[in-house]
Amino acid sequence: MLLFETLNLKLTSMPTLFEPQVAQEIIARINQLQPTTQSKWGKMSVAQMLKHCTDALGTATGDVIIKPPFIFKIIAPLIKKKVMEQKPYKEGLPTAKEFIVKDDRNFEDEKHQLLERINKFISNGEAKVDGLRHPAFGKLTAYEWGFSQWKHFDHHLKQFGV
Repeated sequence: MLLFETLNLKLTSMPTLFEPQVAQEIIARINQLQPTTQSKWGKMSVAQMLKHCTDALGTATGDVIIKPPFIFKIIAPLIKKKVMEQKPYKEGLPTAKEFIVKDDRNFEDEKHQLLERINKFISNGEAKVDGLRHPAFGKLTAYEWGFSQWKHFDHHLKQFGV
């Protein structure tokens, strides 16, 4: 039991999008992006990245429903462990095919939609996502949802130098 409590304490010391200061920091970083901002790695344009993040966050707001392949039920625990660790994602990780954006996007439209989705996630509150099933990882706590979304945003904002 002590090990679980230690792991839980470690998890709850990490940032979550439900913390107002953390959410404000993410929003401020998004607002630093420009249509001409270039990525440090990867194939997405800045507008495609914004769309990608909007869609990924949509799994937590109920706006995006995907059914992952059966193989995910087998490998999901391993992936979830990596997602929930404090270590940042590696550059150039593969993107789930459901969240790959191939077409050109309008930067201002995508930025607006992402900020709206972030506000929806925050306004829905922790109770709305606590126990909600993630398409790949199964049921997540509100803290896991908030942390995983923060980590995803942090990864992509660093990809674009902000």
